[in-house]
Amino acid sequence: MTNEADTCRKFVVPKLQSAGWDNEPHSIAEQRTITDGRVIPVGKGFVRKPPKRVDYLLRYTRDFPLAVVEAKASYRSATDAVQQARDYAEILGLKYAYATNGAEIIEIDYFKGTETRVVDFPTPDDLWRRYQTGSGINTPERVEHLIAPYNTVGGKPPRYYQQIAINRTVEAILAGKKRLLLTMATGTGKTIVAFQICWKLWSSRWNTTGGHRKPRILFLADRNILIDDPKDKTFTPFGDARHKIESGEIVKSREMYFAIYQALAEDERRAGLFRDYPPDFFDLIIVDECHRGSARDDSSWRVILEHFKPAYQLGMTATPLREDNRDTYLYFGNPIYEYSLRQGIDDGFLAPYRVHRVVTQWDAAGWRPSRDEVDRFGRAIPDDEYQTKDFERTIALRARTEAIARHLTDFLKKTDRFAKTIVFCVDQEHASEMRQALVNLNADLVAQYPDYVARVTADEGAIGRGHLSKFQDLETKTPVILTSSQLLTTGVDAPTCKNVVLARVVGSMSEFKQIIGRGTRLRDDYGKLWFNIIDYTGSATRMFADPDFDGDPARITEEEVNEAGETTATTEIVPEGQEPEPAPPEEGEPGVIEPPTGEPRKFYFDGGQVEVVAHLVHELDPNGKQLRVVKYTDYAAESVRSLAPTSAELRRRWADADQRSEIIAALAERGIDFNVLAEQTGQTDADPFDLLCHLAFNAPLRTRRERAQRLKAERKDYFEKFSPEARQVLDELLEKYAEHGDAQFVLPDVLKVPPISTHGQPAEIIKLFGGPDELRRAVNDLQGLLYGAN
Repeated sequence: MTNEADTCRKFVVPKLQSAGWDNEPHSIAEQRTITDGRVIPVGKGFVRKPPKRVDYLLRYTRDFPLAVVEAKASYRSATDAVQQARDYAEILGLKYAYATNGAEIIEIDYFKGTETRVVDFPTPDDLWRRYQTGSGINTPERVEHLIAPYNTVGGKPPRYYQQIAINRTVEAILAGKKRLLLTMATGTGKTIVAFQICWKLWSSRWNTTGGHRKPRILFLADRNILIDDPKDKTFTPFGDARHKIESGEIVKSREMYFAIYQALAEDERRAGLFRDYPPDFFDLIIVDECHRGSARDDSSWRVILEHFKPAYQLGMTATPLREDNRDTYLYFGNPIYEYSLRQGIDDGFLAPYRVHRVVTQWDAAGWRPSRDEVDRFGRAIPDDEYQTKDFERTIALRARTEAIARHLTDFLKKTDRFAKTIVFCVDQEHASEMRQALVNLNADLVAQYPDYVARVTADEGAIGRGHLSKFQDLETKTPVILTSSQLLTTGVDAPTCKNVVLARVVGSMSEFKQIIGRGTRLRDDYGKLWFNIIDYTGSATRMFADPDFDGDPARITEEEVNEAGETTATTEIVPEGQEPEPAPPEEGEPGVIEPPTGEPRKFYFDGGQVEVVAHLVHELDPNGKQLRVVKYTDYAAESVRSLAPTSAELRRRWADADQRSEIIAALAERGIDFNVLAEQTGQTDADPFDLLCHLAFNAPLRTRRERAQRLKAERKDYFEKFSPEARQVLDELLEKYAEHGDAQFVLPDVLKVPPISTHGQPAEIIKLFGGPDELRRAVNDLQGLLYGAN
């Protein structure tokens, strides 16, 4: 009977080659992996789910795929491959898909909405003509712009979703759509998409007039960091065509322009630099992070966009439609493509995360000044009940800041003191206080590394940017901790950032997504596969309760902590609802709240003591869905019952080595780690099987040693079948199991470890049992009897 690989080799590939898909510039991409596979944290390690892989991708040119082909073995029907072919075509944004068993071919045409049986695969030219008709891109000039190659010099080709975004944008521009919007989660490579769009249009000499010239493109944002980084890194292939508009200088001889709104906008001192450029000067304007107020009717930034109305305008944002960014969607229209945080995590391109909700006494119960309490400046503090939203805005509490710094320091000591960490504070002053507290608590490392903790806010200027640059550098060890207010919420690419700390209330979903985007980048080569959000204000919990949030963690474990920092109880809670909070400032370079001159704008209380009273942990389940509010042990028990509905069934499957491996792998995919389970239940001496039976079916709990002793006492007949020395090997194997667990049954490795190795070389030990097969059978029988015993 032929399998799928045989069908592909004997029938599918020859038919595709016969149709001309293997002739330049066309190509067949075989067994093409399109995702990396979702990362699932398991204890302190991780597993990856299998990546998605298409059988064949049919490409008209290297960078323009037209169809996907899914094959099944010849003994199956071609219809068995239809759903998979459809799934992959829809993921890849393709208009054609083919399902085949080698003899039958079913064509799925998304332009027509039909499924048709065909005799052969179409030729590349036939399918391309049909695609042109369906898309409306049917003139030689448009085709040239559409299939212009990507620039892959010095980098990887775009990922599948980036290719969709690039090609759809170029198609929409060629179709005459003047305003466009791309919504892509932070960390998914919007800058790469923008670069490749510009490169395709620039290299193929597209422009709005149809003349023989390269287009003039403006890359627009609201912060220098969002402009300088792309200009100096991603867009370097443009060479001398690049120019940054700044310092009031007018240059019209370049083609790839970069500017922040503030450099172009009008204010009380000037009429607006943008007016020195004719309205039709730019062919395309790309507005990065366009949700940040650029499209509001009353915004000075909107005046710039209106001035350049003849240009095509592409908005790029990480935030789906919400009340706080509705103006953006009204101006640019509905997105032509969306790629969400959830999709990025599911595909394995973005890091999943754990959220630690940490509650101090004053955040839990509020803080109220004593009668006639005065602040550090001798001012009477108004008698009121102050809550988290008031802290560091109305009243600055030094003890609370120090408690947060102390908890964060302890957290890093338990995990990794050199894990890159960003702390988001209320304002620049709070960032300074937090920095000082962290310096004092980490004096041992600060003595070795003076920049271990650094503040990066608008006040630091070039010094702060230097700290930030070193923080972003993959090879630089310090600074490790950055404190900031709002300067780092947007556009800072820190691939190895492992901890995002919220020491201030985050009011809007848009800002929250930008903040957690500082940690979503994956770097397998640097061990960055997930990250922590450490939330001291409840902002994350409120956002996860929002039904519009698309990347929610969910397991919620609350740890009550006493004054000595010891865990006294573990319980579960439900996230509270979301509270509205005023949105951050919309305009200005960093968007930081500046303290006014004269009398301090808030009260400063330097007394009191505060402790952390609770530590909650939220975690995404492996399916990316919110777990019900259950304990980790209950979740493990439920997972076991889903694999084996009874204890007898679990015992039967566990006794077989192959089936046992399947169960262990399935539990690992669900995020169940035996070491974590043993620690949480306090049963570190229990066999994993007994632990699972106890949790899932309330079976009696035995230690590994009890199970081993019971086997030796009840099944002497088994051991008596072997020679005295072979029996001794089995006894020693059982002792190693009792001491360390069933990993000790791995052959032939265990034969090389004392005391078993004292019986001779592995070949000599194998002889004691009559040969390798007999030894393997003896060990498998031993395991079967071990788990067969009640």
